[in-house]
Amino acid sequence: MEVILAKCLGFCYGVKRAIKIAEEHADGKTCTLGSIIHNPQMVERLRQKGIGVVEDLTAMEEGTIIIRSHGAGPKTYEEAEAKGLKVVDATCPHVKRAQNSAQDLSKDGRHVVIIGEKNHPEVRGLFEWSGNRATIVETEEDAKNFAPCQKLGIISQTTVSDEIFIKTVTQLLGKSKDLRILRTICTATDERQKAALELADEVDVMIVVGGRNSANTTRLAQLCEKKCRTYHIETAQELSPEWLEKSNKVGITAGASTPDWIIGEVYKKCQKI
Repeated sequence: MEVILAKCLGFCYGVKRAIKIAEEHADGKTCTLGSIIHNPQMVERLRQKGIGVVEDLTAMEEGTIIIRSHGAGPKTYEEAEAKGLKVVDATCPHVKRAQNSAQDLSKDGRHVVIIGEKNHPEVRGLFEWSGNRATIVETEEDAKNFAPCQKLGIISQTTVSDEIFIKTVTQLLGKSKDLRILRTICTATDERQKAALELADEVDVMIVVGGRNSANTTRLAQLCEKKCRTYHIETAQELSPEWLEKSNKVGITAGASTPDWIIGEVYKKCQKI
């Protein structure tokens, strides 16, 4: 059985940057606002180094708060400053660009549409940067039901698949005569999805590695499922030998928030089966 790794997988620049920033502030008095990335194993490793996690600023009276890679809305920065906390911003540069786009479109008098998951922290932050006036569109059906408006601006969650983005935008094209579309999908998402799809065409089964709470990892699994049998796991311990029976080629990919050491463990276990 041949085990093949996708050409592009694992940590992206934004995640590497966020982890590096967190590790540089591991002093026992630092917390991230929510999980710094959507990978439970990496979050636990950081906790062991002295970096805690709080879900809101009410749990912080002093010390340093790290804005996670998914970013946060302007209200968070204001609250942190009011409490006298030191703020370290680890927002992914691609997310920051999407935030600026949301703010600029709103200032231009446009109704902002955000293509993405309503409950995802990145999307909640984008909503705030729009001035809390955006409409979040999750599905094509949501886009069909969107009421026409005079001036419209469209952005997306950075991890939305290109397929979903195009299909949703297509439904929105007739909703305004003054339309501006800013494609805010990050390059890392594009690269990982393209590499995963190419590999899924060549193998009998795909193993997608990464946190179940990771949007970009979940989308990789959804895309691969359209090509071949696919299993989404967080760690090598979840890998079942039965999945790989009668398979000549097994492909492995991983989300942008999946550490190399976890990918390596899955790869080694697949080789031993």
